[in-house]
Amino acid sequence: MAVDRLLPTDEARALVELTREVADKELATRVDDHERSETYPEGLFTTLGETGLLGLPYPEEFGGGAQPYEVYLQVLEELAARWAAVAVAVSVHGLSCFPVATFGTAEQQATWLPRMLAGELIGGYSLSEPQAGSDAAALRCRAERLPEGDDRAGDYRITGEKAWITHGGRADFYALFARTGEGSRGISCFLAPGSADGLTFGRPEEKMGLHGVPTTGAVWDGAVIDGDRLIGTEGQGLPIAFAALDSGRLGIAACATGLAQAALDAAVDYANERETFGKKIVDHQGLGFLLADMAAAVDSARATYLDAARRRDAGVPYSRQASVAKLVATDAAMKVTTDAVQVFGGYGYTRDFPVERYMREAKIMQIFEGTNQIQRLVISRHFAR
Repeated sequence: MAVDRLLPTDEARALVELTREVADKELATRVDDHERSETYPEGLFTTLGETGLLGLPYPEEFGGGAQPYEVYLQVLEELAARWAAVAVAVSVHGLSCFPVATFGTAEQQATWLPRMLAGELIGGYSLSEPQAGSDAAALRCRAERLPEGDDRAGDYRITGEKAWITHGGRADFYALFARTGEGSRGISCFLAPGSADGLTFGRPEEKMGLHGVPTTGAVWDGAVIDGDRLIGTEGQGLPIAFAALDSGRLGIAACATGLAQAALDAAVDYANERETFGKKIVDHQGLGFLLADMAAAVDSARATYLDAARRRDAGVPYSRQASVAKLVATDAAMKVTTDAVQVFGGYGYTRDFPVERYMREAKIMQIFEGTNQIQRLVISRHFAR
């Protein structure tokens, strides 16, 4: 069923309708085959870029859609309701554009943003390392500025390992965070090319879900990248990373809400078709109340991420609200998808219906973009200030 949304403009309503049409045609028709075969949807992200769905929250002067985050996140939710892996990759692409769009120079923005927002260049976000996940300040990957007299003086040599990269090995560029000094103020951000000599990727992780888009590690073996790919100043990397992650957490909250909505819709449809003891199972109070709780969880998740998005759009602090949204929406997705399997009974445990996939996909949303335990830490720290 189509979600009854309160949207701020007629343009936003038309955009959501366009998203539904594209998602029904390009995502819903392909998701089962690719998720089961664990194959990448070649050309799909180019199509999404051509329809303008990859650059929605960024300025029109660079080819973006200049949409408020309130609208952008609802577009992401619609995509996730059809194919969670693709929606997550779209969110990560937007996250990867954030450093250039927000901290880049005018020249960097003019050079790279138009192609990034048009989907000609697809991005990945490379912050985590094997020993540095939640503790981003512990990363070891190094970026060494080459000295005067070297043929590449002023450029950077990158050495180290990165982990958990969505679109790893497939992306054209990476928002790469590497150490240029010591301590938490010794980390810098780079717009790293995906084809750099000396950059290799591991075999894709064998994940529980989100099979259509690869997640890999990467090894930087002395690869040299141009000095003009430094974003911001040396040592500014962690503030850039954390600012990006506030927005990224809202993206994941929207994806989780879309996934939960898909599970609710499937459960409601099944409950209106399946009969036991002479009546539809939706008419049994125990099942009807379960569906009501699922609907309340989905509506609450949506309201929570929209509150944070509207704060972001208003230019007021929203970091705590972003963590609340990520926590609430992803926990809701886990519960709603689990309950959807219960509604289907034994059939829900089979691959004949999509709810078992929804349940597997929901689990990772409680983990990436900062685990839900980290979100609780972030929220609690706001009370200690």
